[in-house]
Amino acid sequence: MSAETDPVKVMKQEVGKAAAERVKSGTIVGLGTGSTTAYAIQYLGERLKSGELKDIVGIPTSFQAEVLAKEYGIPLTTLDAVDHIDIAIDGADEVDPQKNMIKGGGAAHTREKVVDALADRFIVVVDSGKLVDRLGSTFKLPVEVIPMAIAPVMRAIEKLGGKPELRMGVKKAGPVITDQGNMVVDVKFDSIDNPADLEKTINNIPGVLENGLFVGVADVVLVGEVKDGQPRVYEI
Repeated sequence: MSAETDPVKVMKQEVGKAAAERVKSGTIVGLGTGSTTAYAIQYLGERLKSGELKDIVGIPTSFQAEVLAKEYGIPLTTLDAVDHIDIAIDGADEVDPQKNMIKGGGAAHTREKVVDALADRFIVVVDSGKLVDRLGSTFKLPVEVIPMAIAPVMRAIEKLGGKPELRMGVKKAGPVITDQGNMVVDVKFDSIDNPADLEKTINNIPGVLENGLFVGVADVVLVGEVKDGQPRVYEI
């Protein structure tokens, strides 16, 4: 099966495209991180190139998003230079029925939360495998921690009932280092009954920069699925 006809890849492209189609000319766009969002960035670049879209500027949430935006010809700006973000497009690792999410599989959740929370409209792009009844059921909660505080933070998380482990690099010896120069602790909770409370509680642990619970931030969730071999996109 060639990549072009791989239904999962086509579905991710379609979801990214559906999100990019909601961006209007003259807007400031938060550019998220991950494989599905990458297609949205690509399609935004194509819309700009064709002249269908004009005068947009992007704010990247990660080094990956920045590299992709430059590759596809999307001009970039920073939060210092703008006073608002019109729309943000980003992925998620889990989404519950209330549109609460866990993010941080790519270790970019701190910058993503800053950008996505500032956006007037935040569009989430996922495949149907990311939909869960309860957060934490399939994905560990990522927590970004300053390096000197790793041991006390892990002890504090254990007291909250979590099982923390330091995220280690793939094709790199040692821990994963975020774009901010910090480390990531992935935490398994038996169940996350109150995501809003847990988000605040973990962020109050000294040494924690940010965690991957995104509560009440998403406006629109676009879901892609492959049904009978055919990709389709729907909104929840």
